[in-house]
This record gives sequence, structure tokens and C-alpha cells, in this order.
Amino acid sequence: EEMRAEIERRFDLTAVDIYGLSEVIGPGVGQEFASTKDGLTLWEDHFYPEIIDPDTGEVLPDGEEGELVFTSLTKEAFPIIRYRTRDLTRLLPPTACSMRRMARITGRSDDMMIVRGVNVFPMQIEDLICKDKRLAPHYYCELRREGRLDTLTVVAEASPEHVDEASCALAGDGLEKAIKAELGISVKVVVLQPGEVPRSEGKAKRVFDLRNL
Repeated sequence: EEMRAEIERRFDLTAVDIYGLSEVIGPGVGQEFASTKDGLTLWEDHFYPEIIDPDTGEVLPDGEEGELVFTSLTKEAFPIIRYRTRDLTRLLPPTACSMRRMARITGRSDDMMIVRGVNVFPMQIEDLICKDKRLAPHYYCELRREGRLDTLTVVAEASPEHVDEASCALAGDGLEKAIKAELGISVKVVVLQPGEVPRSEGKAKRVFDLRNL
């Protein structure tokens, strides 16, 4: 929500969340209504959504969090049957129209990190980064093993307005404390200068597992 508010303020527009997958149709699988902004309405006349347990494949009832699965109903050239998106979310009842909604994506079943017994999703770290005006929304995570213990380093990027050494140090310390308070794990934070975090085409790679397991 902090990122949405910043976009709306800077560009004087209404920002809505849009969901899509290139394997399904691209952008347009689901979209928020500008009047409600209460979750993405899924166009169920074209795509049949399900939520499954990512470990067992069991279909979960609406309201429970799990992995989003789609079956296409009207695609002809490249139909899909129970396509696993790896995105974790919940199905919600309709509000603005008769079709169900999906909650905001909370993470992915294939990028969850287990750090000293704690399940950590990059999206949780991203939310904390977006709350700090000293940091830009670009980051990645590095997992390493020191002895018998896993360590997590979060590499973030300073916003263009806070590039001096003191601001970067304070931002890094603040993010370490926020992650400890929110997720219950101790991490190391490195804050780079604007543009130094590598950009990716398509979906950004957020987790680099450097452990020798």
C-alpha cells in the first residue's frame, strides 16, 4: 500500500493491482476495481481458479491460503489444465461484481526460505523495505551456511534522496531491526547505491541460495 500511495501521489492517478501470467493470457487474469481496491476480481468466465495445498495438491476451501491454480475455459490455441502458478493467496467472495476475488499475493511456494526454522518469504521483506522511504523497492536475498547454521543477507538499494553514507547505514540498521521484530530472525542488511541492485527482465530473481548442501 505504501508503494501504491507513492505512485498515486507522484503521478496523480489511481493505481490498481492487475494480475496475469504469460502462460495463461498475460495481464488481465484478474484486476482490482478502482472504486473498491479490495482485491483482484478473477474473470471466472474465462479462467477457473482453485487454491491447493502446495505440498499435497489437496483443493482447499475459499478463504484458506494456498497455491493458486488455473484452468482455462475459453483459450483455444494454448489451453491449460490446473496450471500451478506457485503464487500463494486466498480466494475471497465477490464484492463489486459476481465473480470471486483473490487476495494479494503473499509469496511463492518455490521461493520460501527456511532460516533457522522460520519460514520466510521475500514478499515479507519487500513489504518492510517499501515502508522505509530511505530504500528503493529493489533487493535480493542471499542464503549462506556458516558452520551448521544458515545465514540470510538482504541486499537492498538506497533511494535517490538518501544516498549518503550515514543514511544508508541508518536504513540498513532500521531494516535489520524491522525484520527481527516482524519475522523473528536476525539478518545482515547491505545497502547499495541507486542502480546497483541488478534488474531482471520478467520476474525478478529474489533468492540466491549459496549454501553448499
